[in-house]
Amino acid sequence: MRILFLGDIVGRPGRDAFVKHVPGLRKNWQLDCVIVNGENAANGFGITETIYHDLVNAGADAITLGNHSFDQREALVFIERAERLIRPLNYPKGTAGRGAAMVHTHKGANVLVINAMGRLYMDALDCPFQALEREISACPLGLAADAIIVDFHAEATSEKQAAGHMFDGRVSLVVGTHTHVPTADHQILPNGTAYQSDAGMSGNYNSILGMDKHEPMRRWLQKTPGSRLEIAEGEATLCGLAIETDDKTGLALNIHPIRIGGSLSQVMPVGW
Repeated sequence: MRILFLGDIVGRPGRDAFVKHVPGLRKNWQLDCVIVNGENAANGFGITETIYHDLVNAGADAITLGNHSFDQREALVFIERAERLIRPLNYPKGTAGRGAAMVHTHKGANVLVINAMGRLYMDALDCPFQALEREISACPLGLAADAIIVDFHAEATSEKQAAGHMFDGRVSLVVGTHTHVPTADHQILPNGTAYQSDAGMSGNYNSILGMDKHEPMRRWLQKTPGSRLEIAEGEATLCGLAIETDDKTGLALNIHPIRIGGSLSQVMPVGW
């Protein structure tokens, strides 16, 4: 199975890049499943129902979130009916939405997509490792799911690496999101799980984390209140990774970093 995971969409530039490229990628790379983090899709803060449907219509099978899940208050309502929208699994019991969803591919395969959020330098949610353990134990790879994808939304690379090694051999992919910078540590861990500490963002990299540079720089210099943060307009780089899994085991056979468009060096799968 071929699965594409794309990092945090930041504002309209990221959305435009997704809509422009993903339909063609699905066809040309014969993708079975496309997952994207959408927590910054609405002007950098959260996601709206309209944006959710735009991404689904452009080819997203699942949309994960993170610490900005409910920045748009409408998300508290529409997330209940948005079956492909997944907020972190370790939000407290009773939080609107779901922390995992099963994607049924056009070939009949079942892909379990899980979103969890780290706690180091982040909001103090429930333990992500225990939450992931419960979910993965309830739907084991190779039995109840043909592939399992974990979006670990966290600040600290150590916490993300711990998740990768803890669930190595039990999921297809553990990929980090949140820091908006693609890391160079894409690999297949010893027991067959694909891993990358951060997929990067799908946004304009001539920016500070996808936002116009001037206000963030002023804040670092002056430490005083100022203007609201604005999206950095311009061409986005679509960032993420693609994996191919073994149809028998669900474990990873290969992993490829993805960078398309914008100002970063371009990288695509070899031989696809």
